[in-house]
Amino acid sequence: MKDGKNNIYELIIIGAGPAGMTAAVYASRKRMNFLLISRDIGGQAAWSGDIENYTGYQFITGPELTLKFQEHINAFGIEVLMPEAAREVKKKGNLIAIVTDKAEYQAKSVIIATGKRPRELGIEGEKEFKNKGLTYCATCDGPLFKDKQVAVVGGGNSALDAVLQLMKISPKVYLLSRGARLSADKVMVKKAQDSPVVEILYNTELVKVFGDIFVKGVEVKQEGRRFSLDVEGVFVEIGLIPNSECAVSTSKNEKGEIIVDTYNRTNAEGIFAAGDVSSVPEKQIIIACGEGSKACLSAFRYLSTHNI
Repeated sequence: MKDGKNNIYELIIIGAGPAGMTAAVYASRKRMNFLLISRDIGGQAAWSGDIENYTGYQFITGPELTLKFQEHINAFGIEVLMPEAAREVKKKGNLIAIVTDKAEYQAKSVIIATGKRPRELGIEGEKEFKNKGLTYCATCDGPLFKDKQVAVVGGGNSALDAVLQLMKISPKVYLLSRGARLSADKVMVKKAQDSPVVEILYNTELVKVFGDIFVKGVEVKQEGRRFSLDVEGVFVEIGLIPNSECAVSTSKNEKGEIIVDTYNRTNAEGIFAAGDVSSVPEKQIIIACGEGSKACLSAFRYLSTHNI
């Protein structure tokens, strides 16, 4: 295990999604001595399909926008220590200790921008068929299901985003919504409703995934009635869980999000949080970018006003 204890950084940024990469650009411009540590590049942005609400781009895909972010940090010579996952971030006197799966570091300030991960269903067949027809990322795996019938579980923007991607390549897309209505943006809902290949099943719960080596179908329950659907792909889009387990010194809300104020400060001095892992409302790429910049400016101000 690499040991960074003898090198005390001004700032360590954990996560290289939109919030983390933006924070890194600001840290570089401020000429801070910092590290950027992450499991991957892009986070949830890399999973997104068509993006039409990011200012400056009338249309861009998630992977394309992620590449633009990566090109930006590369232009500043910012290296991402990857893949490296933070296990524990905690106060240690005036400093902050960061333990990862590969090393241990010390910093005067930290920005936690670790984002969220997909929520699982917890039903029969989910674990058995994970990556064998059941997936949590339409952008990543959708092309593998060309000309195959599929089911999408959920009713929010992420579920509708998956539907809009899949309806271009699949002969039949079932959208399984537990509620009586969809919570996604009306524009997305209208596109799905207008598609001849999309069938929306309201008040419907997925109870089982079955098959042999790969998924062959699902069993659903709708208003007390159980029946099966012949599908070869299942896309689970029922929400996300904050990757906040490493933040052992900070307070969290009932959702597990790290609680921050308007300056992205947590209750632990010197520890900041930004993006979807934080309690800031509205989880959007453009908001995560703004929060990342704010967090870095707050960290810079903290270091300027504290003798550490």
